[in-house]
Amino acid sequence: MPVASLFPDLEPLLLRVTKPIQYVGGELNARTKEWDDVAVHWALMYPDAYEVGLPNQGVQILYEVLNERPDALAERTYAVWPDLEALLREHGISQFTVDAHRPIGAFDLFGISFSTELGYTNMLTALDLAHIPLHAADREETHPIVVAGGHAAFNPEPIADFIDVAVLGDGEQVVGTITDIVADWKGRGRPGGRDELLLRLAATGGVYVPRFYDVDYLPDGRIGAVTPNRAGVPKRVVKHTVMNLDDWPYPKTPLVPLAETVHERMSVEIFRGCTRGCRFCQAGMITRPVRERSITGIGEMVANGLAATGFEEVGLLSLSSADHSEIGPLAKQLADRYEDDKVSLSLPSTRVDAFNIDLANEFSRNGRRSGLTFAPEGGSERLRRVINKMVSKEDLIRTVSTAYGQGWRQVKLYFMCGLPTETDEDVLEIAEMAHDVIRAGREAAGHKDIRCTVSIGGFVPKPHTPFQWAAQASPEVVDNRLRKLREAINANRSLGRNVGMRYHDGEPSLVEGLLSRGDRRVGAVIEKVWREGGRFDGWTEHFSFARWVEASDTVFADQPVDLAWYTTRERDGDEVLPWDHLDSGLDKQWLWDDWQDALGEFEQDDCRWTPCFDCGVCSNLGTDIQIGPTGRSLLPLTPKA
Repeated sequence: MPVASLFPDLEPLLLRVTKPIQYVGGELNARTKEWDDVAVHWALMYPDAYEVGLPNQGVQILYEVLNERPDALAERTYAVWPDLEALLREHGISQFTVDAHRPIGAFDLFGISFSTELGYTNMLTALDLAHIPLHAADREETHPIVVAGGHAAFNPEPIADFIDVAVLGDGEQVVGTITDIVADWKGRGRPGGRDELLLRLAATGGVYVPRFYDVDYLPDGRIGAVTPNRAGVPKRVVKHTVMNLDDWPYPKTPLVPLAETVHERMSVEIFRGCTRGCRFCQAGMITRPVRERSITGIGEMVANGLAATGFEEVGLLSLSSADHSEIGPLAKQLADRYEDDKVSLSLPSTRVDAFNIDLANEFSRNGRRSGLTFAPEGGSERLRRVINKMVSKEDLIRTVSTAYGQGWRQVKLYFMCGLPTETDEDVLEIAEMAHDVIRAGREAAGHKDIRCTVSIGGFVPKPHTPFQWAAQASPEVVDNRLRKLREAINANRSLGRNVGMRYHDGEPSLVEGLLSRGDRRVGAVIEKVWREGGRFDGWTEHFSFARWVEASDTVFADQPVDLAWYTTRERDGDEVLPWDHLDSGLDKQWLWDDWQDALGEFEQDDCRWTPCFDCGVCSNLGTDIQIGPTGRSLLPLTPKA
């Protein structure tokens, strides 16, 4: 049966909310299908505001992949701001998609992509507005299957009560598998109901169904064991890895937003995965192995994407884009191609040891010369050995001096505070480095009109990394070190006035730490925070640390755990971690050994260019590193008639 649009009821309310355009839909390259023309219906959500969610590559990719199937449709939804949430509740209107404004509760599957754990409360708002029971155990056959994905899904235990399934890793292929299973189940008359469908999904070995696993706890609060409670359910659920990225050139027709978004550009992922081995970096660890797109594959994606969108900037994305084996030729040939069209190219932050001025010149050739961003991460050379981010201060000064000498005026340096073994002195070296950057920059540029911005985030230990056992620094420690750093930067007024400092205080990081390494008991905290008004916890103006602390104190009052137990406590090597039954491919013993190497300040090389270090990914998952160079070149585009 067709599902009616909610827009006639929604439209009058949009006059009463901020930025109503974000709820209208109809963007260039958006897609809609007739409901009854397909067997399986997906609603895809990025659990943040439209301006943050629309550019998200993961959702855009799955949106296209699913809509290319003749038997499926996919529509998008985003978190609604509190003003619209209140109106939807007042008028009894459901959470809706922006494409056809259909109610989320009508879909077969509700997929939610979590880049950060701070989106969990927004998920609960969406479920509640959609009239989907918050707890998976209370859902019936008519309710959508709630699917969690994204990087945070590598430990979905804190939201295990609220989701039906979680998928680890790349989504392009597994969404097809899930769609096939749902279509077959529906086509056969839904045998066995919701439970049978979940069993079929779990039996693939690559879809995690929390209800099919029991968690036993020890008297001291630690986990004793996580065991399957159904036959045919795997003991460990494996992540999905897409190989040969040239075969998956998505998004082919990127969405062009109607409202202002955080990224006003077209983006192409030039490779996936990273083996630099930064010990704090969950994204690098869980996306192994490195898989490059070829220079010709990238060129085709850029050409098709620009033709479909009209964007004037192309971002070449990855975890370390300057490490692409053909980044030099790629940058030059793309700049040559689009010189007359004034299409500019951009990179995310660049590693100092992968940067060269010729590359920077190519990326600025067709656009404005804005700024360069580097990420030393640790303030001292000792601390950079601990985190395996080997960048010497001398190399950094040499690099930025060259940049300033070539006409750049702005350099941004990104660091973290609260890293394992960190001391006040490690953090204060950031001030010394920033002052040295200004001195060297003034000398190289021949004038004083240069800037250095120091941006600092709080470190959060993440699952599936060598630092998953580490104690997180308390907000008091982080904030005290940041105060001392600010004073040290400003102590030399001549240099300090050219140094900007941006930072996040320690409180949101501690909550993220609770959610990132929590177990199923943390779900009650999330729900209590949400019921007390928690929304948009990733936004400073909406975040309340007191609300999280009070909820934790209440929920854990009669338990052997508390907020500090989950965050500032160091774990032992033999402790069962909440995510041990979820297989990222990384061998736990290898991670532990690397943690010990970190404490010994021992560096690890990149296995792209050295022998294998037996992290386990390639051998356990049957994958391999896929890198160039291919030796190919981009041909000039056909001249316009």
